Amino acid sequence: MSATQTNLPVDAQRIAEIVEGLARITEPDRPYTRRAFTPLFLEGRAFLEQCFKAAGLDTRMDAAGNLIGRRNGRKPALGTIMLGSHSDTVPEGGRFDGIAGVAAALEVARSLSDAGIELDHDLEIVDFLAEEVSIFGVSCVGSRGMAGLIPDGWLSRANDELTLRQGIVEAGGDPSRLPSSKRSDVKAFLELHIEQGPVLEAERLDIGVVTAISGITRIEIVVEGQADHAGTTPMGRRRDALVAASRLVLEIETLGFAHAAGEGHFTATVGEFEIEPNAANVVPSRARLLIDARAELRPQMEAFIAEIEALAVRITEETGVTITPPKMISDNHPTPGDALVLATLEAACGCVGARHRLMASGAGHDTAWMGRITKAAMIFIPCRDGRSHAPEEWAKNDDIALGAAALFEAVRRLDGQLQEKK
Repeated sequence: MSATQTNLPVDAQRIAEIVEGLARITEPDRPYTRRAFTPLFLEGRAFLEQCFKAAGLDTRMDAAGNLIGRRNGRKPALGTIMLGSHSDTVPEGGRFDGIAGVAAALEVARSLSDAGIELDHDLEIVDFLAEEVSIFGVSCVGSRGMAGLIPDGWLSRANDELTLRQGIVEAGGDPSRLPSSKRSDVKAFLELHIEQGPVLEAERLDIGVVTAISGITRIEIVVEGQADHAGTTPMGRRRDALVAASRLVLEIETLGFAHAAGEGHFTATVGEFEIEPNAANVVPSRARLLIDARAELRPQMEAFIAEIEALAVRITEETGVTITPPKMISDNHPTPGDALVLATLEAACGCVGARHRLMASGAGHDTAWMGRITKAAMIFIPCRDGRSHAPEEWAKNDDIALGAAALFEAVRRLDGQLQEKK
């Protein structure tokens, strides 16, 4: 917490109680695990619903299985200001990813009531369903549903026990209403999240105001060579798929560094790699790799995709292997933060004494989908050593409270500014 700020409009202890309460609901031998569509997740949801009600919020579950707490405004016709994040985790995923944002959002609602502040807009606090990659292999189910953007066929996705459609029902949603449940009344959405990176801690800053959520593109490349005896085939007469694929990996890293040195956030990672037949005495005949590339600026991504395509052609010509044209597995564009909300968040940081910087998010968040239907932006708070998606994930409660104070001030300002912009 900023050394100059000691009198915040929020209660840090109440935030800690939410975080600790959810941390106790976990698989005993896998802290902290509470995956969506599991009994433990529903237990965590029940805990949160009681917290919402204790804060005086009217609770409901929407069609996409999102838990929502509502605080009525004086002029409901103006629409809704929404705050929130998610309470599900990855396996052994940590105490704060998503949870800090839900706890901070709830504290804003409680602190407004404590201060006797009535908003003109309705205020909603939301715990989105399945932000993390779920047992069905898909993520951001709740925020996509609220935005009317669940892809065709997703509801039929299944694991060993149930379909996504059934999972949403068990979570309290109603998939039959999804086609008509897209929200049009949300006038602004704000999300607090741990950074999941080392920048804020290294720079001794309190808050990152997120200018954009990077687009994520995944590209599959398959290299076909020829299996031969590893001991008898001369080095100069091989069509080694692994050697060619290794050259691809190194070139991809070089391209990633080149784009990262330019404007905006950029990363490129070969996160999956397979070879066949994977035997010590056989020249590899096939290799498959999957690139995860993330860019704050779409033109950078488009340039990278073109470079990958040219690279595949060049290595094919130089090695004699066959490289299939790179296949786009998924391609989500970046989501810039709304200019009004970003300016409001920056002003709110100044008001509460939070040292801040502008920064992009390299990870996906529910805000990316809410940004398709409303003015949206998010803030980051520091996490220790930048660690996340691990049991060691840690954020100081004072840092969460300072972020909640910035949200509190931003909500007050937006309540008036959104009317001025009408």
